[in-house]
Amino acid sequence: MIAHCRGIAMPDREQMMKRQQVLADFGEFSLCSEDLDEVLTEACRLVGEALGTRRAKILEIQQDGQCLLVRAGVGWDPDIVGQLRLPMSERSSETFAIKEGKPVITQDIRQEERFEVPKFMKKAGVMALANVPIFVPGRKAYGLLQVDATEPREFGNEDVEFLRTYTTILGPVIDRLRKVGTLRSSEERFRLVVENARDYAIFTTDPEDRITDWYPGAEFVFGWKAREVIGQPAAITFTPEDREAGEDSEETANAAREGSAPNVRWHLRKDGTRVFIEGMTTALHHPDGSLRGFLKIGQDVTKRRAADRALRESEERFRAFVTASSDVVYRMSSDWSEMQELEGRGFLYNTPEPNRAWMDHYIHPDDQPVVQAAINQAIRTKTMFELEHRVRRADGSLGWTDSRAVPLLDEQGEITAWFGAASDVTDRKLVEEALRESEARFRAIADVVPECLWRSDPEGRVTWFNERWFAYTGQSPEEAQEHGWLDTLHPDDRERCMTRFRAAMSEGKTYSGEYRIRAADGQYRWFLARAEPLRDGAGRTIQIFGAATDIHDLRELQEQQSVIVAELQHRTRNLITVVRAIAQQTLAASSSLQVFRSQFNDRLSALSRVQGLLSRADQEPITIRALIQTELDALGADHRERIVLEGPAVTLRKGSVQTLALAVHELATNAQKYGALSTEPGQLTVRWRVHVPEGEGRRLALDWYEQGIRLPEEEPARRGYGRELIERALPYVLQARTRYELGETELRCSIDLPLTARTKKASP
Repeated sequence: MIAHCRGIAMPDREQMMKRQQVLADFGEFSLCSEDLDEVLTEACRLVGEALGTRRAKILEIQQDGQCLLVRAGVGWDPDIVGQLRLPMSERSSETFAIKEGKPVITQDIRQEERFEVPKFMKKAGVMALANVPIFVPGRKAYGLLQVDATEPREFGNEDVEFLRTYTTILGPVIDRLRKVGTLRSSEERFRLVVENARDYAIFTTDPEDRITDWYPGAEFVFGWKAREVIGQPAAITFTPEDREAGEDSEETANAAREGSAPNVRWHLRKDGTRVFIEGMTTALHHPDGSLRGFLKIGQDVTKRRAADRALRESEERFRAFVTASSDVVYRMSSDWSEMQELEGRGFLYNTPEPNRAWMDHYIHPDDQPVVQAAINQAIRTKTMFELEHRVRRADGSLGWTDSRAVPLLDEQGEITAWFGAASDVTDRKLVEEALRESEARFRAIADVVPECLWRSDPEGRVTWFNERWFAYTGQSPEEAQEHGWLDTLHPDDRERCMTRFRAAMSEGKTYSGEYRIRAADGQYRWFLARAEPLRDGAGRTIQIFGAATDIHDLRELQEQQSVIVAELQHRTRNLITVVRAIAQQTLAASSSLQVFRSQFNDRLSALSRVQGLLSRADQEPITIRALIQTELDALGADHRERIVLEGPAVTLRKGSVQTLALAVHELATNAQKYGALSTEPGQLTVRWRVHVPEGEGRRLALDWYEQGIRLPEEEPARRGYGRELIERALPYVLQARTRYELGETELRCSIDLPLTARTKKASP
């Protein structure tokens, strides 16, 4: 007997050691690799060898639980692994194993009557299989491990326990690798976006150049929303002629081969208009070097190209104008007593003959003394004459000229003549006058707008604020000058503000940020600050113009909106859960579809009435009387003379209204069908009161009493869903104390529940 036992134990021990070795090998391998597909394939190989089947696969849940993808496997054709998807049907052993959370074994598929075996497995000669679900941390189903045998096989308890242990190890490994992959991909995209996204069109595509990520800049440039283009080929942004020439595929091919490719061409917008893009297409790779897709970054330079073209044309016109025209050229005698030569160019009278009365003829009377003084100064110092003054133009109107003349000296240094030119600067003078008026209007407007406007140098030293700043902050102009304005910023915002400001200005880019600014009363409010640099001809930033807009109320409204949305989502989820529970309970207690439909509709109507009460809860508190009266009114007005409602005004917690209302609905419905409201002598009395038991908070005690009831000959419905709701759901959900007593001629139901929400006890 001992020898026999030893002969049996040895293979078991060898098998156990072999499987322990498999677990150790897999654990070691998973620590050395961060490639999920590689790890899953090795897991299949090891488990196939351990169980002697040489064939195994891992199926991953996809499409929100609609199908299973054969993610990895050994012993299977390439057109199966990574390609085949199985629907998660009710007759599927794979689906059953995942939903039940336990292994499912088929020893011989020829005798399998519980489930349908996929055709591809039968075709591959699979005769037996073991399905073991895989869960990642949090008990969330990832998929399952399926071991396949090509002959009938009885998977024993040892096999099943080994597989369960194996999947218990596999789940956390899958979770870790998925997070690593997601994090790496996310970090790479984030880095690229941060480094490159500055009012650029940015989007990414997969290896087939289908759009996978569509950022706001791309939407602004091309016009499509993300939902409209995700999954579409990137070629939709190319012009028809470029698509026909294959420029889109050529671009990605070059990027895949060279790492990047220039993207400088006309593109197509959603509305059919064209936009010129200067950018680059960059290839993205997986850690193993395989192509992951493409990053496409491009700047819309359509307006800049148009502006450059307009500038070139303007410069050409300007050169032509300079070549074809000149100022008024004149020659003066040495003492300026006679204008000897004059060539007009349209704005002064052309008088080729010497003119001794030129002063009276051309110069505005009010400016003649100034002109004569400048002439005398130039003659005395023998230096250039230069002066702006008013003149009478050829059309008889008055205008402005910028007149310049240089002396011609002989060998002794004496002035022999003056040569000069006069430019018509009338338009410029008008512009300057308009500019002065515009500046005056700007200052007037700047002082009445609600925004705080300012001007500073590139280091943030303020040189001007509008009156709104001083009115809001209470600072004086002297206090706000230079960096004095920083004193009004919240201490936590000052360093961040200046760091971002200087960085933006050093790059010559628009600055934007949200900061808290102290008002004159000491309160802080949120402002959106924006600044735009003004550059000189060399491209250097010389001044900064900015505005600060009060967004405090907007931020508060956005925060309130977030709270409201979260509350709505919470209520919606709770409501769906309640409807599901009502449906399940009603279905379980219904003898036919007609009965289910009637009862389910009644309960949904009750739930709808509750939601109506809850929707007005903030303006109109929900009382116990209103809740009961609402349900009784839904039964009709014929029974009101046989109903007594007595009790004080008691406001209910919103959290208890829904469940309590469903219970009242069940009591009222049953009263109408079988109870006090179903017979003429019947009487319904509902009383309630508030009490405070020792050691507890305020509670509501409600008594529902029916007299003159009649019980149905068959099992009464009031032993079904309604009673289940009162005796089980109310104590569980609302911590209520309930009692339900049904006699031959009367019904008594008491519900005692807290009126205040529970508070968690502090930890010791």
